Amino acid sequence: MESMERDARMRDEAAIRGLKAIYRQYGYKPFRMSRFEEYDFYADNKSFLQSENVITFTDLNGKLMALKPDVTLSIVKSASDTATEKVFYSENVYRADMGRGERGFSEIMQVGLECIGDIDVYESSEVLMLAGRSLERFSDTFALDVSHMGFVQGMLTDSGLPASRQAQALNCIASRNESGVRALCAGLDAGTTAGLCALATLYGGVPALLPQLRAIGKSAQTAAALDELAAIYEVLCGCGLGEKVHLDFSIVNDMNYYNGVIFRGFVSGVPSSVLSGGRYDNLMHKMGKTAGAIGFAVYLNVLEQYLYADEGYDADVLLTYDADVSASMVARRVAALTAQGKSVRVQKKADALRCKEHIHLTKEAEA
Repeated sequence: MESMERDARMRDEAAIRGLKAIYRQYGYKPFRMSRFEEYDFYADNKSFLQSENVITFTDLNGKLMALKPDVTLSIVKSASDTATEKVFYSENVYRADMGRGERGFSEIMQVGLECIGDIDVYESSEVLMLAGRSLERFSDTFALDVSHMGFVQGMLTDSGLPASRQAQALNCIASRNESGVRALCAGLDAGTTAGLCALATLYGGVPALLPQLRAIGKSAQTAAALDELAAIYEVLCGCGLGEKVHLDFSIVNDMNYYNGVIFRGFVSGVPSSVLSGGRYDNLMHKMGKTAGAIGFAVYLNVLEQYLYADEGYDADVLLTYDADVSASMVARRVAALTAQGKSVRVQKKADALRCKEHIHLTKEAEA
């Protein structure tokens, strides 16, 4: 167990180093933050958090503090409103664990980046490109599913639905509940109903879906959103990522915070998203900033849980040796095996360790 935990730490450290190297190539700088913030800071922005449950404690000055459940809020809080900032981070966050039958919290390692400033199409494209490169770091088989809150919001506004029913429709779109959307559209014309239902059902490549989306989006807001998606897609194609990008308007976020392109990343072998991000100018404005912002986070704990869950090995090779075998011979064999990319556990006797291969060295082999 100790060996497996060590291997998991080593994998995480290697992944973090690899991701940081990618982000540094594009001028992103490391961001450091405290492990906790004043609780009021999170209380004022609870609806932005994935869970309203926050771990709190009272410090020596009597202030109510919280272990950070989110990184983006801390970055936005400290961001300048006059200069473009490009930062990356690797931080632990603490969130309610909703996947268990009991109440509890999990420590989650996140790696991600944020771009804050006067965000244009290139900078949005760069962030999505870096999201794609991040997924590529873990698997050749990955997908970047993209949506746009401007298009979704434009469709809902143009529908004429009252605000309460728009919120319900947004929930139905997020859960791909076409029948629910249709029920909420009772009394609307067939074209409007079909357009909103399409948001809950359409999924596919950008070239195939853009014409359909232009046909159902009639306003300047929806047209602008699709123009931005088309421009971003053109950049991603130039980076060799075009085939990895799919449109999926069931990806929605709180419109009080998100206003533009949003996205999720998936890799083969993992049933849930391992990366999520988007444009969140509205959060910036809520916190008194005039700048725009876009970013994403990679969930290393999800990748670790699924990609390496079935390995079950303490090392690739268990190398044992007789007492009369020289240390130099053992060292040479270890060097040869590690040069092949294999992990090697060396000890005198075989035991219950789980290894893919067992090699035993004898004095005769040395001769």
